[in-house]
Amino acid sequence: MNLIQLNTMLNQFYLEDIGHGDMTSQNLFDTHMQGTITFHAKEPGIFCGAEIIDLGFQIIHAPIQLIRNKENGDHLGVGDVIATASGSIINLLQAERVILNLLQRMSGIATLTSKAVQMVNETDVKICDTRKTTPGLRMLEKQAVRCGGGYNHRYGLSDAVMIKDNHIAFSGSITNAVQRIKSRLGHTVKIEVEIESEDQLLEAIANEVDIIMFDNCSPEMIRNWIHHVPKTIITEASGGIQLEQLLNYAKSGVDFISLGYLTHAAPSLDISASVYM
Repeated sequence: MNLIQLNTMLNQFYLEDIGHGDMTSQNLFDTHMQGTITFHAKEPGIFCGAEIIDLGFQIIHAPIQLIRNKENGDHLGVGDVIATASGSIINLLQAERVILNLLQRMSGIATLTSKAVQMVNETDVKICDTRKTTPGLRMLEKQAVRCGGGYNHRYGLSDAVMIKDNHIAFSGSITNAVQRIKSRLGHTVKIEVEIESEDQLLEAIANEVDIIMFDNCSPEMIRNWIHHVPKTIITEASGGIQLEQLLNYAKSGVDFISLGYLTHAAPSLDISASVYM
């Protein structure tokens, strides 16, 4: 987690929410009035968002006293207290919603990822995410995948070469695309290619790519084709794979399974905030 980037993000989120000031709290409470707020789980899951709590309250008001009981990746039971913060009521209420929204979102992703990881734990396959993240929240959502026991695919377009179907269509062939990329980039950059047929698979292998993604291929297709792939090439399955299909895909012989729904479809975990004087 890049804390410098997180600081910038949280400041922007607070600016969006607080605007020119908290019209309700600032007119209800005096600045000296003190209170306590407690975050607790209302359903079981995997916690993610320790940095959000630690930095989020500090940004609003550094003297807020904070006790955090959970670390990233910890299991949550119903009623478990995640953190308790004490200080100015105005400051606590200004911080509450932004922090709670992010905790719910990140813990929901971590919980779904953990479920996916557990479904393939009898294999060596690794579960990873995709670029199907919420704009502006990619760093946090990918952190949540790691908290759930998953792995991160590339963060963005600048991380690695991934030649997809549209790149191949515009280039004319896998060979044209790979050779042009190799002529322009250095030796430290990995090249991944999506394939959808056995002929494309053989073409990618012939061009000595680093990673081959079986895109929208059934487990049966992968099992029938994967013997072509040398040990030097990493394999990945992706494309509309559902939770109940995971084990079947994991047994097809691939090294990774990438799942977009870990970040674009995960329900938020039910976390609540209670306050008292």
